[in-house]
Amino acid sequence: MSRPEISRRSLFGASALGVASAAAAALADPGQAAAQAVGVKKADLPDLTIKEVKVYVANLGNVRRLNSSETGEIVSIVTNSGIEGNMTIGNRGNPPGFLEYAKARVLGKSALDVTTITPVPNTKRFSAYGSLDSGRGGFAGPPAGGGGRAGGGRGAAGAAAPPSGIATPAATAPVGGRAGGGGGGGMGRGPADVYQHDAIIDVCLWDILGKTVNRPIYKLLGGTKTRVMAYASSQHLPYVEDFAPDVLKAKAAGIRGYKIHPGGGQSANARPRASYVGHIEEIRQVRKAVGDDYPLMFDPVQGYNVYSALRVGRVLEDQGYIAFEDPIPTTDIEGLIVLARALDVPLNIGEFIMDINGFADYIKRDALDIVRFIADNIGGITGGIRVCQLAEAFGMECQPHNWGNVMDLAVHFQLELAAKNSNWFEMPWPMEYSDRAYHKDKFRIDENGYVNAPTEPGLGYPIDHDALDKMMIRVDK
Repeated sequence: MSRPEISRRSLFGASALGVASAAAAALADPGQAAAQAVGVKKADLPDLTIKEVKVYVANLGNVRRLNSSETGEIVSIVTNSGIEGNMTIGNRGNPPGFLEYAKARVLGKSALDVTTITPVPNTKRFSAYGSLDSGRGGFAGPPAGGGGRAGGGRGAAGAAAPPSGIATPAATAPVGGRAGGGGGGGMGRGPADVYQHDAIIDVCLWDILGKTVNRPIYKLLGGTKTRVMAYASSQHLPYVEDFAPDVLKAKAAGIRGYKIHPGGGQSANARPRASYVGHIEEIRQVRKAVGDDYPLMFDPVQGYNVYSALRVGRVLEDQGYIAFEDPIPTTDIEGLIVLARALDVPLNIGEFIMDINGFADYIKRDALDIVRFIADNIGGITGGIRVCQLAEAFGMECQPHNWGNVMDLAVHFQLELAAKNSNWFEMPWPMEYSDRAYHKDKFRIDENGYVNAPTEPGLGYPIDHDALDKMMIRVDK
């Protein structure tokens, strides 16, 4: 069987490639980078003192929620000059205390000077636009129903468990981390709340900065791309037989790649079995449906232990898949090292890493091949571009996570457009599931399978306030 060309660990040992100078300059002084983008002095920019922080609370009605916890809150940070930065917060479970926290952090400060904000004591996290302090942070815990090691002995769920022994991804929420449907989800309670508060603030400030100089964020970061190829990111479908028809629909729609988020691994008219056994069957069925050269990926969302991941990974190799994402709990770095050495299919890891320093550990120990992240977990736009640069320095591909509503996708798309080493846009499938009535712009592919870069400033997908007003329950201030 012919296989698509894939990036591999052979580049890992290469000398550091360096980072994009434009992005480095923007991180060092975002205001100066913005001013230079339009040929003015930093002092000539409008008054960007933050005068108001509020949260729009909207009634989403019966909209399809890609994150089960999405409840309709949108953050608004407004400057004296009337420039508004926005970011969705409702699909993070509307973490308690955000409004009070954000007010204390940014009110009365200039968006150009927020780098001076001191991290909250004992949080050891990012400040908006700021740098990571000496804290190490941590990971979300292991799946509640998954196997594998989590700082201890190896489990047996993937090998000899009864049919229900390997929990489906919807049931494998990391302790203190994500919950709900696959491919991403709401934010857990606890110490991570403060961390993600700062990430949300960070996105709003970058949005303000881009709108101030009428440029999309990716251009402030030195990005020159005009489009990114999309792959369809599936739902967790009920039965093994559901995936082949689904990939054919995506291919017919013009999408040029597909990622399986497996369900429980069962067939509609067969005896129950271990989930990974059914997953192997669907891996083969999907390849047969689309032919040898169509790019395919597989993401069981930490659902296996090392044994079952090896079994599945070898089938992925045989079937020419180009990525194996989060096969086992991310906490099991030793298990990931075993998999990376044993398998040729690239391991795509990072959604559940909650600290930039953690990425360095995984890269250094050769525990992943493709670097992946959720911007919420690592400081927003600021943290995201730093992880892209870290991966680039080791010659590694970086794939930001796209899942959720328009603003969720916009954040990661800006990073994909800015990063030299990011080659795919993860398109939630079906595409319309990410649409929201308060955005006129929608994420869609062109006739060649690409998502084209936005031309609007900031995040690039402005809020339709007339539509939002009709959905409004209240505005919290």
